[in-house]
Amino acid sequence: MSEDKGRQRLGRGLASLIGGSASSAVPSRAATPFPLPGAARVEEPGERKLAVSELSPNPRNPRRHFDETDLAELTASIRQHGVVQPILVRKTASGAFEIVAGERRWRAAQEAGLKQVPVVVREISDRESLEIAIIENVQRADLDPIEEAMGYQMLIDEHEYTQSDLADILGKSRSHVANTLRLLKLPDSVKEMVAKGELSAGAARTAVSQDDPEAFARQIVDGGLSVREAETLARGEPLPEPAPPRGSAQKRRTPPAPPSVAEVRESDTQALEKLLSDTLGLPVAIELRGEGGSLRLDFRHLDQLDHLCRLLQTRVSAESAEPRIRSL
Repeated sequence: MSEDKGRQRLGRGLASLIGGSASSAVPSRAATPFPLPGAARVEEPGERKLAVSELSPNPRNPRRHFDETDLAELTASIRQHGVVQPILVRKTASGAFEIVAGERRWRAAQEAGLKQVPVVVREISDRESLEIAIIENVQRADLDPIEEAMGYQMLIDEHEYTQSDLADILGKSRSHVANTLRLLKLPDSVKEMVAKGELSAGAARTAVSQDDPEAFARQIVDGGLSVREAETLARGEPLPEPAPPRGSAQKRRTPPAPPSVAEVRESDTQALEKLLSDTLGLPVAIELRGEGGSLRLDFRHLDQLDHLCRLLQTRVSAESAEPRIRSL
C-alpha cells in the first residue's frame, strides 16, 4: 500500500465512522467526563441506550492497564453527571455489542451503578475497530510507553502505516513515534520496568544499544539516575563525583539534574491542554513554535460550537448574545 493510499484511508476512514477530522475523530479523555457549565446534554445522531451488561470490551484493545485513581475520579463524575460522551460500539456477527471506543467510560459506569449507557452503533470492520482502538488510546496520552509502542507497531504491521502516517494522525512528532518504537527492542524484563513506571521511557532508550540492556537498566534504577545521567553513562563517560554532605564524611550521590527546558515545556503544555479540555469540554491541542504557537479546538457538530461561542461571549459581555453559527 502506498503512503498516499494510507493517508487517504486515515483521512476518510475514521472521519466517516465517528465524524469530524481524522485527527479529532476520537474524543480525548479530558473531553469526556464533564459537560460545559449549565449546558444541556446534546444527543449524538444515531445515539441510543443499551444495558451495560449488553456491551463487551474490544479483545484487541492495546490498553491493558486502567489506573485505579483515574477510574475512581471518572466514576465519581459519571455518578454525578452521567456518561456525557456516548460509547462507540459495533454489532458483531454473533449479535453482541463490542466496544470500539469508550471502554474506560463503560467500566466507570458499572462502578457508578448505572444500568444503561448512551451508545452510538456503527458498522465497523475488524481492521477499522483495531485502528480506532489504538488511535483513541494513544491520543489520550495515558497509555504506558510500552502499550503505546505496541499500538504503533500493530498499525504498522497489520495495516502498512508509515511512521509519517502515525505522526500526522496522532498529532505527534515523527521523532516521538520513532523513539517510542525503539522501546520494543528492549528485553521483556526491561519493558516490564517501563510499564511499571520504575524506568522512564527516556532512560530506557539509552539501554537499547547496550550489550546487556537489562543490567544497564537495573543500574539506572538502582542508582536513581536521571535521563541525562543515563545518557552520560551510555556514552561510557564517568558520572560527576558526588559531593559529601555537610558535617559528614560519607558521600552521597549528586541529586538528579533538573529536567531540560524542552521537557518542562512539554509537560506544561500537556497540563494546559488537559485544563482547557476539562473547562471547555472539547479536545484541545497546543503547538508551540518559539515564543508563539497555535491553539486548536476540535468540535464534532455545530451544537458544540454553539456552546463554545456562548461560553466565550459570556466572558466578555454581561449580556449573552445568541451565536449565529448556523447562519454562517
